[in-house]
Amino acid sequence: MSDEQGGERLRLDRGLDALGLVPGEAAREQLLEYLDQLRHWGKTYNLVAPGDMPWLLERHLFDALSIAPWCGPGPLLDVGTGAGFPGLPLAILVPKRQTILIDGAGKKIRFLRHVIRQLSLDQVEAVHERVECFATASGFDTITSRAFSSLADFAGGVRHLAGPDTRLLAMKGRAPTAELAELPGDISVEAVEPVRVPGLEAQRHLVILRVTANQ
Repeated sequence: MSDEQGGERLRLDRGLDALGLVPGEAAREQLLEYLDQLRHWGKTYNLVAPGDMPWLLERHLFDALSIAPWCGPGPLLDVGTGAGFPGLPLAILVPKRQTILIDGAGKKIRFLRHVIRQLSLDQVEAVHERVECFATASGFDTITSRAFSSLADFAGGVRHLAGPDTRLLAMKGRAPTAELAELPGDISVEAVEPVRVPGLEAQRHLVILRVTANQ
C-alpha cells in the first residue's frame, strides 16, 4: 500500500468512527475501490466536479453515509443517483439490503453498472429511467435523494412508489424553509434533522417525509 493509499485509509477509518459506523473490512475495501473507480472514470463520465476530486471522502462518501441511521433495513431506492450518492455507499454499508439506483443519465448508469460488477454487489441494480416512469412490484423502506430537485418535485416523482411506511429522505444543505412550505397536502414532514459530516464545515440537513395518501 502506498503512503497516499494508507493516508486515505486512515481518513476513511477516522470518518467512519466519527459517524459511529463500523463496517467490516470487506466493506471498507469496497468503499476505497469505489473511490478509485470514481477517480479513474470521473472525467470520462462527468461524475463529479473536478475540484471535488481531492475531497471525495468528505464531500461525497461521508456525506452519503451520514444519513445511514435514518435508512430502514429493507429495500432502498436512490433517485437521481448520479455517480451513486448516497445509494451506493449505503448499499456497501448494508450488503444484504436490496438497493436500486435510478438516474436519467445513461453514461452515469453505465459507470454504476461497471462498479457493481467490479465490487460484486449482487444486491444492487442500476436503472436508466426517469423515476416518474419507474414501476416495480416491490415496495421500499427508504427512498433517498441528494441534490436531485425541490422537495415537492422529489415527493411528487416518487409518490407512486411510496407506501405508508416508506420514508423519503431528502439531503439538503441549508434548511429548506421555502421548499417545505411548497409541499402538497398529502406529504407530511416527519423531521428536519441537522447532519454533521466529518471534515465538512458546510451546513447539511436531512428532510424526512412521508406520503400520507397516494393520489
